[in-house]
Amino acid sequence: MFEYVWLIPLFPLIGVVINGLFGKSIKNEKIIGGIGSLMVFGSFLVSCSILFKLLSLPSEERLFELNLFTWIQSGNFKADIGFLIDPLSALMIMVVTGVGFLIHLYSIGYMHGEEGFYRYFTYLNLFTFSMLLLVLGNNLLLMFVGWEGVGLCSYLLIGYYFHKKSAGDAGKKAFVMNRVGDFGFLLGLFTLFWYLGHNHNVWTINFVQLGQASHLLPIGGVVTIITLCFFLGATGKSAQIPLYTWLPDAMEGPTPVSALIHAATMVTAGVYMIGRMNFIFIKAPETMLVIACVGAATAIFAATIGTAQNDIKRVLAYSTVSQLGFMFLAMGVGAFAAGVFHLMTHAFFKACLFLGSGSVIHSMHHALHHAHSHDDAQDMRNMGGLKSKMPITFLTFLVSTIAIAGIPGFSGFFSKDEILWQAFANPYHGNLNYILWGTGAVAAGFTAFYMFRLVFMTFFGECRINPKAKDHLHESPFVITLPLMVLGTLAVVGGYVGIPKLIGEMFGGIPNYFEHYLEPVFRISEEFAKEHGHAAAHHSASLEWGLMGTSVIIAVIGISIAYALYIVSPSIPAKFTAAFPGLHKAVYNKWYIDELYDFLFVNPCKAIGRFLWKGFDVLVVDGIVNGVAKTVIGFSAVLRNIQSGYVHNYAFSMALGMVVIVGYYIFR
Repeated sequence: MFEYVWLIPLFPLIGVVINGLFGKSIKNEKIIGGIGSLMVFGSFLVSCSILFKLLSLPSEERLFELNLFTWIQSGNFKADIGFLIDPLSALMIMVVTGVGFLIHLYSIGYMHGEEGFYRYFTYLNLFTFSMLLLVLGNNLLLMFVGWEGVGLCSYLLIGYYFHKKSAGDAGKKAFVMNRVGDFGFLLGLFTLFWYLGHNHNVWTINFVQLGQASHLLPIGGVVTIITLCFFLGATGKSAQIPLYTWLPDAMEGPTPVSALIHAATMVTAGVYMIGRMNFIFIKAPETMLVIACVGAATAIFAATIGTAQNDIKRVLAYSTVSQLGFMFLAMGVGAFAAGVFHLMTHAFFKACLFLGSGSVIHSMHHALHHAHSHDDAQDMRNMGGLKSKMPITFLTFLVSTIAIAGIPGFSGFFSKDEILWQAFANPYHGNLNYILWGTGAVAAGFTAFYMFRLVFMTFFGECRINPKAKDHLHESPFVITLPLMVLGTLAVVGGYVGIPKLIGEMFGGIPNYFEHYLEPVFRISEEFAKEHGHAAAHHSASLEWGLMGTSVIIAVIGISIAYALYIVSPSIPAKFTAAFPGLHKAVYNKWYIDELYDFLFVNPCKAIGRFLWKGFDVLVVDGIVNGVAKTVIGFSAVLRNIQSGYVHNYAFSMALGMVVIVGYYIFR
């Protein structure tokens, strides 16, 4: 079965070709959407077959490489078009194709009647193809092709409504900020290739061969530089401090695009890349510390911003930035499996949340359109009381919110709690572990608060929509609610594949299947940690229970505060804003980070650009070109005067020329 892995990226590529070339002529939305969705579903079926085949093998045999052909060969450098199947890539293709298919299916209903429907599905298939290339590529260069592909597709899809200036600006912002990170990725790639080749005659960028050669890499030193470069790439793609500001602005794209970017594809690429090269990162303790600190800081920083936003999609955007921070925190403390586990559970509940918000916006748009109202359909202050109007959307949204809040029994609890425990108990960062755990726990409390704030403002209380539009609110069609029900179910049960050892022992010693499944991928890192005295320290079960209970209590406190402020006493938030206007304004304006970046980077770059344009391009470059043109014109004018058309003038010119020539030979 493994030899058919090439079909997984091929199916979406076929969808790109069909809809891209013929979609405008087909015109029928059902056919266009059906083609795009079925191609991804085909990839999902092949992915399922590969996963089941992989699970049937012993753990030490769960590795397969398929090299289709040599892509580039120059001297010692060689890059193949090849695919790698192991537990990590098999999991990722399941997430990408499974969640991706549901988003494609949802899009058929959500994007109905939109101009450029075929263009949308072409971009969506291309996005899926690029992400599959990224996770399946067996070498760094092929991964980079997919890496750049998802960056390009994000630009195309974020700016899908290109007639809106804000959408165009958001697309450009995402594209430019990701180029900063991509530069770091390339630097890391070139430095790693050069170091292993120049010092150890190992000229390779193949992941399997890099893992086999990882013992040749020193601890720290050049490896720190290499991993910091790769981490810069990860911060851009996965929206971490300082390269996170593009992601909230990505809300300008259609809502299903937001779900695809935030849940199944682009923003998970940085986490996947670090997990894929764990055997290199584990040898750079300084980089691991940076990753952990940046992840924790991003988690708490983005969570504070989410508490003051009123746009339903913007709240979810900052929750994505924050949850990605948890994943990077896990990677930074060496809990690679926990980080990947949270990546998977987050894909389930975040896709459901974004698609649920799209269902709400879809209904709000419809109702406001009938009422001829220009109110903002995404502003939660215009909502309220929607649970009775949209019961399926409400229930699926609620269970996903409970999951992201980390309430026991739901998927987010298992992955988030494992990350917090590993942050506390990891053997790498000493006393800093307490700060990392505390920061993560507080960020989880903020998450519970702002997510239930969103639920209470949207679905509870009095309906604040325009009275004329109220009667037009309704549940979304089945093609929209079906993906919500599937994802809502996964948001509940998806975490049970990774039950922590502490809880598993209560039920007859149930193992952590997820950690065991990924063990072959992270075996080199585990062995390195044991050899260098970084094996996980033993802590009492009572301590782990205590920390788990504390994190749950913090989440419950966050929910309780949201309930008190937005259900019991909804007038308090306005009073708080009036009492602390400066604080509220700062949080609402995202701590003015965008303005700071404009001042430090954007405006100086514009000034330099204007100077180079006026001072160099116009005066020097254009001056040389225009000067040559004027010289030719002047010389031509002289020659034109000679060409008078009179024979005696030509005879005089010939005689004068002969006199000059004779004179030259006489007097030389």
